Amino acid sequence: MRAIQITEFGGPEVLNVAELPDPQAGPGQLLIDVSRAGINYADTHQAENSYLSASTLPMVPGGEVVGTTADGRRVVALVGTGGYAEKAVASEGLAWDVPDGIDDVTALGMIVQGASAWVLLRRSVHLAPGESVVVHAAAGGVGSLAVQLAKAWGAGRVIATASSQDKRDLALELGADAAVDPNEPDLRDALIEANGGRGVDAVLEMTGGTVTDQSLRALAPFGRLAFYGMASRKEPSPVRPANLMRHSTTISGMWLAHVFQLPGDVMRTALDELFGLVAEGRLRVISGGEYGLSEVRRAHEDLRARRTTGKLVLDPSR
Repeated sequence: MRAIQITEFGGPEVLNVAELPDPQAGPGQLLIDVSRAGINYADTHQAENSYLSASTLPMVPGGEVVGTTADGRRVVALVGTGGYAEKAVASEGLAWDVPDGIDDVTALGMIVQGASAWVLLRRSVHLAPGESVVVHAAAGGVGSLAVQLAKAWGAGRVIATASSQDKRDLALELGADAAVDPNEPDLRDALIEANGGRGVDAVLEMTGGTVTDQSLRALAPFGRLAFYGMASRKEPSPVRPANLMRHSTTISGMWLAHVFQLPGDVMRTALDELFGLVAEGRLRVISGGEYGLSEVRRAHEDLRARRTTGKLVLDPSR
C-alpha cells in the first residue's frame, strides 16, 4: 500500500511517500480501507516528536480515518498512528459507524475536532446558558465548531479570535458575536471590550505564550480557561496558585485521549449529539482543503504557518 512514512523526526521535510506492506488486523481490531484521513495540528507535533505521547520510528503518522471495513461498515476511527495510508488498523472500541448522509469531511471533523469542542465546552469549562466564551483560533477545526456549539447551547456572547480578517469574518458567519485580532497589543483589554466592558466567563485556548497570559487576565471572577494546545510552541508564564484564589479563576487542561478513561462511552454520547446537530442543520464542518499523499508536506507547512481554516483531509488514493 502507499503511505506516508517518517524515518527521522523533524518538520514537513521528513514526510515521505513509501510503499509499505498492508497492516494486519489482530483480535479486537478492524482493517479499514481508508477513503480519507484527517490532518491535524497534533500531527505536526507527532512528526517532530514533541507531542504529549512519545513517537517511535519508523512511523506512519495520522490519528484518524474514515473508510470501509471488510464487512461493509462505514466507520470513522481513531488509530493513534497509521492514518496517512491506503489501509489502517483500528481497535473496535475506537471505531464508530457513520450515519447515512454524513460525508467523509464531516465525519472526520467530528472525531477529534468536534469531540474536542464538545468536551471543552461540556466538561472543561462547563459553559452555562447566558455565559460569555472566548474561542481562540476560531476559524480552525476545533474553533469553528466550538463557536457553533456555544451558540447552539445558549452562550450569552461568543467572542472569536483569528489572525486575519477573512478568518474573523468566517467566525462571525458561524455565529460569533464579536471577532478580535489575537495580535492586539493589549489582548486583555480587547477581549473585555468585546464583552461589553466585562470580564469573560470562559476561554478555550490553544495558542500558548502571551495569548494565554492575556486571556487569563481577561477572566471574570469564577472564570475558567481550558488549555488544549500550544500552536505557538511558546510556554505561557508560570501561574501562581495564590493568584487563582485571588481572582477566583480556574485553569484546566484537556487531552482528548483521557476521555476514554471516563466511565460510560463519552465519545459515543458526544458523537450522537454532534451528528444530530449536523442533521438538524445547526452544525457544519468547514472544509479546509484536501491533499493527496504527495502533498502532505505542503499540508503541514500550511498548518504550521496558520494558512488554513476548518478541517483538512488527506486522500490516500492520489
